[in-house]
Amino acid sequence: MFDTLRVGVLCGGPSGERAVSLLSAEAVLSALRSNGIAAVSIDIEPARLQQQLQDAQIDFAFNVCHGAIGEDGLLQAVLETLHIPYTGSGVLSSALAMDKWRSKQIWKAAGLPVTQGVLLRPGESLHELDRSWGWPLYVKPNHGGSSLGVSRVNGPEALDIALAQAFALEDEVLCEAGVIGHEATVGIVEGRALPPIVIETSHAFYDYDAKYLADDTRYLLPSGLGAVKDAELQELALKAFAELGGRDWGRVDFMISQSGNIHILEINSVPGMTSHSLVPMAAKAVGMSFPELCETILRTAQRRVNHG
Repeated sequence: MFDTLRVGVLCGGPSGERAVSLLSAEAVLSALRSNGIAAVSIDIEPARLQQQLQDAQIDFAFNVCHGAIGEDGLLQAVLETLHIPYTGSGVLSSALAMDKWRSKQIWKAAGLPVTQGVLLRPGESLHELDRSWGWPLYVKPNHGGSSLGVSRVNGPEALDIALAQAFALEDEVLCEAGVIGHEATVGIVEGRALPPIVIETSHAFYDYDAKYLADDTRYLLPSGLGAVKDAELQELALKAFAELGGRDWGRVDFMISQSGNIHILEINSVPGMTSHSLVPMAAKAVGMSFPELCETILRTAQRRVNHG
């Protein structure tokens, strides 16, 4: 099916997730080539992105460019303009998934469970009503990923510092009521929800260091939540993904309270794809090797394009 395809693995870019993206690209490039697919890596440069894509003469794009440009609809729009088919969600779905606040509003309207939150812009502050949630609060840039600029705030004395750190990265900041319990994630590939993974960390929360640098982060697979809760997470993941118009593959993150209530946190439309990332980990649990996973994502996207 892929014998005549020249696939461009799109990665890098200027976002804070650049380093992770380059690792994802290295793994995906190796996997595609091991499957006999002609693949090249393209480290995107926004100022000359269109020229880069044209010069590469690719037939298909496998996008592992995490964060700004690659995951917010901009890269997808350029690919659409050049009529280059690509893996993953489209322009609108990507933009929504990157926008934590607006995706939350869509899920609430659809009756799906989300955390309480409020969106702040420069000069705005939390009202007493919002503070009635209690502590901890989570303060995070409304866009972006890899927990960059995210703070867990355990009391009022730390709130201003957390807001300043988040506003240093962007002009929209999301404050969310903290959910004490388990953090879980569900990968989606080819319309199928993979087994949930529960994440345990010694850090205050699953921050950048816990994700990429710490040696003591634990990933529970099986999740330990039981078959009923696993199935509930998988069903909610597919619904949340569908509500934003997601396609091909992605990952949905959750918090589960100590009483067992599930809250949708966010969707990653271009999850990490190193051999140690969460989607490959869950895929391996159902017997799918990393090269098989990469080929499945590519095959799913190609099938969609051919039948679109």
